[in-house]
Amino acid sequence: MARVLIVGAGLTGSLCAALLRREVSCPLQLSVWDNAGDSGGRMTTVNSPHNPQCMADLGAQYITCTPYYAKIHQSFYDELLAHGVLKYLTSPIEGMVMKDGDTNFVAPQGVSSIIKHYLKESGAEVCFRHCVTQINLRNDKWEVSRETGSPEQFDLVVLTMPVPEILQLQGDIQNLISECQRQQLESVSYSSRYALGLFYEAGSKIDVPWAGRYITSNPCIRFISIDNKKRNIESPDVGPSLVIHTTVPFGVTYLEHSTEDVQELIFRQLENILPDLPQPVGTKCQRWRYSQLGRSS
Repeated sequence: MARVLIVGAGLTGSLCAALLRREVSCPLQLSVWDNAGDSGGRMTTVNSPHNPQCMADLGAQYITCTPYYAKIHQSFYDELLAHGVLKYLTSPIEGMVMKDGDTNFVAPQGVSSIIKHYLKESGAEVCFRHCVTQINLRNDKWEVSRETGSPEQFDLVVLTMPVPEILQLQGDIQNLISECQRQQLESVSYSSRYALGLFYEAGSKIDVPWAGRYITSNPCIRFISIDNKKRNIESPDVGPSLVIHTTVPFGVTYLEHSTEDVQELIFRQLENILPDLPQPVGTKCQRWRYSQLGRSS
């Protein structure tokens, strides 16, 4: 039985695992490794430390399906809708740019539920806190080393991490990348930003007419979401959650600062936009070093 390792438990890695399971006729032993403590990647959902039913999407906020992708990927959207993983976005998002034919979706159980759906479909063994450091060729097998634990051998390895993390890998993999390919990969750029999730007690009120709002006049904050309202899930037993995404210039400027210091800076700017917010009972500040793909040659 062929052993296949997929490095990265985000959308690309989870969907790759599911498609391999569906499309490959021969038996496969699938493994998915991720350096993080949970699946999701840039589609991460976190829960309140006081109530796991109170959650916040710290990565992607909603899924936009363009007419082009609706045509070639309709089966994927149909599957996720049929399983209740996605539903149509109906809550108001101020400042959203809508193009003709676009459809927007949200994930009722958090955007990371998309990744968890595909990982479950794949039947893969999923391992967290597995940081890959080297990949070497040993007797026609790929030997994969990580920061802790013994190396393991695989017949096939699929890398779905950000490009800079691939280029940092040691071992024989470096010899597989030609100078031309390396130059092309090094030209890939990413934006950086922070996301801050705030969790509130049940019964707390955030009195705004929108579920999400794009901010255009603040040097720090680019987007605010009343996360449970965005997903159209409001309950008297579960407090609201709020997500703030920073601007890219802010993210780049403070990329190497501590998340505690960055959180305080975001709070100060948030008070100017929403001065009457209640005190949160929990917070989570997320640094996205590789937030969104910029360009590639």
